[in-house]
Amino acid sequence: MDKKGRILNGKFNFKAMPDGSVDKTKVICIYCRCELRYHRSTSSLKYHLLAKHTAEAEKLPRQMQTMLDSFQRRRMDNSTTNKLSTAIAKWVATAWRPIDIVEDEGLLEIIRIASNDCTYELPSRANTVAKIHNLYEDEKAKVEEALGQTNTVALTGDYWTFRSNHSYLGITAHYFSPQWELKSHALTVKETEEQHFADTCAEQFLQVARQWGIEHKVSTLTTDGACNMVAAASQLPVEHMPCIAHSLHRAIAVSLQNSPFNSALAKCRKVIGHFNHSPPNALELEQQQIAHFHKKESLTQDVSTKWNSTLEMIKHVLRNQEPLRDALALHPTNVTMPTTAEVEKLKKLETVLEHCRYITELLGGEKFVSCSVVLPALCHLSRVMEVSEYDPAYMVKFKETFKAEMEKHKEKTNIMWLRVATALDPRFKGLKCLSRPDRAEVWRLISALLRERQRPAQPEQPATYEPSKKRSALMFASESSSDEEEDYIEKCVERYRAEPTIDIEDCPQKWWSKHEGAHSEMAYLARMYLATPATSIPCERLFSLSGHVFQNKRAALSSENVKMHVCLSNWVSAK
Repeated sequence: MDKKGRILNGKFNFKAMPDGSVDKTKVICIYCRCELRYHRSTSSLKYHLLAKHTAEAEKLPRQMQTMLDSFQRRRMDNSTTNKLSTAIAKWVATAWRPIDIVEDEGLLEIIRIASNDCTYELPSRANTVAKIHNLYEDEKAKVEEALGQTNTVALTGDYWTFRSNHSYLGITAHYFSPQWELKSHALTVKETEEQHFADTCAEQFLQVARQWGIEHKVSTLTTDGACNMVAAASQLPVEHMPCIAHSLHRAIAVSLQNSPFNSALAKCRKVIGHFNHSPPNALELEQQQIAHFHKKESLTQDVSTKWNSTLEMIKHVLRNQEPLRDALALHPTNVTMPTTAEVEKLKKLETVLEHCRYITELLGGEKFVSCSVVLPALCHLSRVMEVSEYDPAYMVKFKETFKAEMEKHKEKTNIMWLRVATALDPRFKGLKCLSRPDRAEVWRLISALLRERQRPAQPEQPATYEPSKKRSALMFASESSSDEEEDYIEKCVERYRAEPTIDIEDCPQKWWSKHEGAHSEMAYLARMYLATPATSIPCERLFSLSGHVFQNKRAALSSENVKMHVCLSNWVSAK
């Protein structure tokens, strides 16, 4: 472009507007007055000259003529062009790239080199956006079809705020495929402008369920323990499952408040801050790690909102005691390492926190069953937190506080749902984590659930969704069943209980896929109860994904485009 705004040696001019301004996104050919789009790349303009005004193209300077020669190369066939353009659109959407990357000359050059100098023109912004929309609709249709094939769906949901100070609601769906694969999909990442009052939250959850046609299939909703979420769930016709991971880490935080570990943890934070906030100090630490034959690694600072970060901080300090001590000795500083006694405290704390980390990871997966693992995991954790005669006073205080806090949270959880889920998992159906009276009560409850399933379906009434009218499978009528039904139900339960318990490392989904035919009634309940996530971690993952999508270069994304990109990335990565 020259100083007068002419392009390609004056062959094109910017489009003049009626008000005297110039539209720099469009150019006019001086020969045929054809209007073309212009996005800083002259590739389409050169092609126009070569195709329509060959004689004039030959008059261009030698350098431009050489560039035009590239258009005489072998052209890429239409099929390959469409596949490549679709792949670029998918890459932009799922790899969180700004849309203007389709105007990057470097990307075009890479494609030409990879295609043996075939002529290829990058798709325009509009074309790429259209392809992303089509890809979103195609993937959404697949998710809708999959949801239509299942009888029950479990949801997780939570709210969070973007850096733009906009509030969003994230919801994920979880269910078993006909082949007993545990599926997980994002349903929405929806901007909300209303205050998060309980009734508003409840209505927003229902609205999303209606949009996906699963309003009468939702069995449970897993959320954190915030008061508004608990109150909202109580207004919905589903069972509420409080997030176990939130409860666990809340108990850890409370147990560490005003504890004998405070001094040692404060020193760890100061030591790590000394090296993380100064590049020269970090370099000295790296040199000391090499001198002591340690692995080069950066140190992790604990963050109150990041689970297991206190454990990671302790492990890094204990692993690097010698490098840290020698690096601190190089210069005068007020920062000191934990004393020998404090190191012993940290080692004991590390041991118990490691069990908490393991349980968090065990319950936070999306590809494997988690709801049935909650009670056995908490039973294991309770044994770990048992006070022994060898425990020093500070460990006794920590364990007692932790157990008391966990008992408070356990009272608020959906204990009956967890017990039934545990019984329906062939690894834990012995119910060793429960007392004998509780075990008998669980099997009686399962029998009642089967009786409820055997009753003829009642005509569907208009949904009013009052808290007292939950459609939970736990809420069963007290009508008497016939003797034949009772015998059939008892045989179903006893036949399942007679099956040998599988190893804890075996997969319950594979077991059910092989035994569904022999235990069809129990399998129906297993699909409902075992699909329920024990935590709201799937929603937390949506938050992280949204952070990648909503970058500084994409800060102008509309709420609808945020939803489209986040959901599309989630659906594609889940394959």
